[in-house]
Amino acid sequence: MGLLCCHTEEQEQRSPDNSDHLHSESSNASSLSSQPSLPSVPSLTPPALQSHQTQNLSQSHHQLITTLTSTPSSPVFSITLHGKFLYTGSFNSEIRAWSRGPGFSSNPHGDVVSANNGAVKSLVVSGDKLFSAHQDHKIRVWKIQPDDPNLRFKPVATLPTVGDRFCKLLSAKNYVQVRRHKKCTWVHHVDTVSSLALSEDGSLLYSASWDRTFKIWRTSDFKCLESVRAHEDAINALVVSSDGVVYTGSADKKIKMWKKKEGEKNHSLLGTLEKHKSAVNALALSTDGSVLYSGACDRSILVWEKDGNDEGKMVLVGALRGHTRAILSLVAMEDLVCSGSADNSVRIWRRGLDKSYTCLAVLEGHKKPVKCLAMAVDSNQSNNNNNNGGSDSSSTSYLVYSGGLDCNIKVWKVQVPLF
Repeated sequence: MGLLCCHTEEQEQRSPDNSDHLHSESSNASSLSSQPSLPSVPSLTPPALQSHQTQNLSQSHHQLITTLTSTPSSPVFSITLHGKFLYTGSFNSEIRAWSRGPGFSSNPHGDVVSANNGAVKSLVVSGDKLFSAHQDHKIRVWKIQPDDPNLRFKPVATLPTVGDRFCKLLSAKNYVQVRRHKKCTWVHHVDTVSSLALSEDGSLLYSASWDRTFKIWRTSDFKCLESVRAHEDAINALVVSSDGVVYTGSADKKIKMWKKKEGEKNHSLLGTLEKHKSAVNALALSTDGSVLYSGACDRSILVWEKDGNDEGKMVLVGALRGHTRAILSLVAMEDLVCSGSADNSVRIWRRGLDKSYTCLAVLEGHKKPVKCLAMAVDSNQSNNNNNNGGSDSSSTSYLVYSGGLDCNIKVWKVQVPLF
């Protein structure tokens, strides 16, 4: 049944305590599937651009390079790139490193099965440390040892650390109400940790959870510095801009902006973005942080832009439409944004000089929803261009990595024509 089935397949993107709302959202799923998502929001690919869009689709080339499947197979929930490796996290708690070189091989000794039975929801890398977010409410830290053939990862810490927990036990002011008859110290997440992000300099780790909070951790000693009760429902996505603005997207349909202002100890709310009609599942920022993309179960990707010099204000400029089911993942790079959906496809969108958007490619091949995405410039093309004296200037080649609930990671090559 439309949105309801989408959530069942993805092992509940949002917190289970919202099932009543989920049922109400999906009650009109049949009629919604034939209607434009968020009809009150203008499309950024208007009919006048359709001929131009069709032309660009024919000019942009894409191909599936390879499909990676781990053994035992398990739905892929998270993905990140760092250096020469692709890191993936699965529903069966496995973290795996794949070589990004020719063949995209995996080292069987590099696999990590973490100390829980739940999904690995998010992965980020800072230096030689890999941070993983888990369904068992924990964040785990691993030291990456790529030159050791027998052990690619070494467990370093589990957050909150024992020391952090012990320091908070003795004072009543450190306890917060987490359920009707249960209290816990504020350094603990008490539900699935759904998203991780790093500050630009890598000194801070941000974590978002279905417990409706996001927390800030110092990466040097893993100390929890702050916890913010941010939403009235599960937080599904979090991104951080280079200037320190934190964006959180929630099942309460809202996106909120937070920042720790100069001279203040804690983050404060800058603003709230409200236009989605169902749970917000994914967020992505443009490279310069001036454009925010949000994806939701209403099948829409909304585009928000900064309003002048007011960092606390974002203006909705329009929607990107084309997916037929919920948006589950987003990644942005340069003038491109990629979206993964419960309709089993990936779409590549390009922002034009006039701020309109073109759908350059639709990548089809997954048999189930696309849960996570990563993107990079194709280094092989860069090397070839350098070897040829930089003569090939007609297009730029990108690699798109997509992880799906079909247990596969697909690697796509997309050639994007220059303006």
